[in-house]
Amino acid sequence: MKKPAAHKPIETEIKLPVGSPAKVRASLREHGFGIIAPRIFEQNLVLDDEEQSIRARGMLLRVRGAGKVVTCTFKGAATGVRHKSRVEREFHADSFEECLAVFAGIGYRERFRYEKYRTEFARRGEPGLVTLDETPIGNFMELEGPSRWIDATAKELGFPRSAYVTLSYGRLFENWREEQRSTVKDMRF
Repeated sequence: MKKPAAHKPIETEIKLPVGSPAKVRASLREHGFGIIAPRIFEQNLVLDDEEQSIRARGMLLRVRGAGKVVTCTFKGAATGVRHKSRVEREFHADSFEECLAVFAGIGYRERFRYEKYRTEFARRGEPGLVTLDETPIGNFMELEGPSRWIDATAKELGFPRSAYVTLSYGRLFENWREEQRSTVKDMRF
């Protein structure tokens, strides 16, 4: 099964807290979703300047390593209440280390690191993408696509709108740290 066509520069998504990855995979198969990108380990480095001016404006600059693929991502400030929507621009780089060195050279250094295992799913002929993210703070399913598709798919999979989460992994980790009274700096396995 092919990935949906390249997404537009506006990303619209929600996260849903889930339990067992095996049960999520089984449920997605039962609902006609197929794996379009197999489970892979990701390391994500959020970059910012000394003043953390990118974060202060509600934006994100990230370098992701997933296997041999290096992706640089800019995300604009989020809008929306029920779904998180924001500009997203990405490009691929040849080297994780060189990419980080370029950003460091202009003042953007690692401020937060988060790790996860990600599997991507889609259903033929539909405009959205489902990802299963296994993280050190729990498992999450992300639904990304048009708002109507997100709502219909979440409902079909048994999730009410009250289960929607629009926080970033950084914010989810901060909440987890407070709840756990943890001093861990990064979200790592």
